[in-house]
Amino acid sequence: MTDRLGDVRDGGLTERAIRTQGDILEVATAEFAANGFAGARVDEIAARTRTTKRMIYYYFGSKQGLYLAVLERVYAQIRQVERGIQVDEMTPDEALRTLAEATYDHHTTHEEFIQLVSIENIHRAEHLRQSETILRENATAITLLEEVIERGVREGIFRGDVDAVDVHMIISAYACFHVANRHTFAAIFDRDLLEPARQDAHRRLIGDLVVATMTDRSRSGGNGSTGRVG
Repeated sequence: MTDRLGDVRDGGLTERAIRTQGDILEVATAEFAANGFAGARVDEIAARTRTTKRMIYYYFGSKQGLYLAVLERVYAQIRQVERGIQVDEMTPDEALRTLAEATYDHHTTHEEFIQLVSIENIHRAEHLRQSETILRENATAITLLEEVIERGVREGIFRGDVDAVDVHMIISAYACFHVANRHTFAAIFDRDLLEPARQDAHRRLIGDLVVATMTDRSRSGGNGSTGRVG
C-alpha cells in the first residue's frame, strides 16, 4: 500500500511514487477509454492498482485531474514518436512519408488513444482545452510539418497552397479511421482494417496519399493531365 510520507520527501517524489503514478495512469487510461469520463470509476482504478482513492486524489487532485493527466500522457506519446524522427536527414518527401507512416503505426497500435480522442470530441474538447500542456505540446506537430513542407516548397518538390494543419488533418483522418470505424466498416464491407496482413499496404497508402497530395503538380505535367491522346 502506498502512503504519503513514504512517497514524498524533501519536496520531491520517490521512485516508488513515480512508479505508483505510472501504474495509476496506465490503468486509468484503460478505464477512461472503455467507459468515458462519466462512466469511469476511480474506485475501480484504485482497486486495480492496489492503492486508494484518497491517494489517487492526492496525486491528481480529482477525477478530472486524473483524466487530464491521462490525456496529457497519451498525446505526449505520439508527439514523442514524431520528435524521434530525424527529418533533417531526409529529403522532404521522405520525411513527409515517414511522419505519415509513423502516425499510422502509432494510431493503429494505440486503440485507447483513438477512443479517448473520440470521447473528447463527444464532450467538445471541454476537458482537453483546460490543459495548457496538451495545447503547447501539440503545436510541435504542426511546427515539424511546417519545416518539412517549407523545405519541400523551397526545393520545388511540394506545392505551396496547402498548409501544415491540412496535412496533419489528412494523416490523422486516415490513421484514426482504421481504429474508430473498424467495426462498422467490417460489418458493412466484411473487411477488418486492422488485419495484420493488410498493414504494410495501408501504411504505404497513407505515405503515397500525402506525398502525392503535396507534390508540385507542375512537375508532373500539371492540370491533372494523364498524357493520353485522343
